Amino acid sequence: MQSASLVDSLNSLFPPFTSSLPSSLRLQPRFLRILNPPSSFSPAYPLHTDRSTPASLRSPAAGDSVQIPEMAVKDGQDPRIAKISSAIRVIPNFPKPGIMFQDITTLLLDTKAFKDTIDLFVERYRDKNISVVAGVEARGFIFGPPIALAIGAKFVPMRKPNKLPGEVISEEYSLEYGTDKMEMHVGAVEPGERALVIDDLIATGGTLCAAIKLLERVGVEVFECACVIELPELKGRERLGEKPLFVLVSSA
Repeated sequence: MQSASLVDSLNSLFPPFTSSLPSSLRLQPRFLRILNPPSSFSPAYPLHTDRSTPASLRSPAAGDSVQIPEMAVKDGQDPRIAKISSAIRVIPNFPKPGIMFQDITTLLLDTKAFKDTIDLFVERYRDKNISVVAGVEARGFIFGPPIALAIGAKFVPMRKPNKLPGEVISEEYSLEYGTDKMEMHVGAVEPGERALVIDDLIATGGTLCAAIKLLERVGVEVFECACVIELPELKGRERLGEKPLFVLVSSA
């Protein structure tokens, strides 16, 4: 089976060693709760805009205590998601004071949690006639390729300006201050293809919207967007409108 081959490949690339990690990298559930996937499936940007926790979740001033809520697992939730959630580390005051950064590098160190993350996406999108997995720079490049291989789709990178060497088409989108662009190679996709757009995190939803528009401009049907983490207070899901969004965990 394709998913079994994928798991074997990932395990061979990442030998188990998380038990020997230093204490600074030991994984704790922080600021994450489980998001129950909906029964029907209804961002290049600055880190402070799309990769960070909103003001209500930011770290307090020096000397104040930090209250870390426990992770709540909903009844009937796939038990693998709890492991994924606990493997995501939160880094206070990065990349600047007041920001709580959602760090997926510790998820990549945990071979079981990383494998489960890929498997959950593969199980969802297998047999959905998806021919394109479009990964948003940069962390979409981590999760996108193994998913694409497992479901028999091609992987298309959606990149920041001046990163792709060939002829490109671009889509401009708004940031908190100013604008940016997302680019894709001309000819990477064909009209009538069916695409999944993937990134590690959705915050304001700016880059996901740009990726959707870029694909739809050339006649591609965007089946769904998928992320590991959602920051719901930034309302990125609302910005996507009617485009379906699937996430594994949500910040509390």
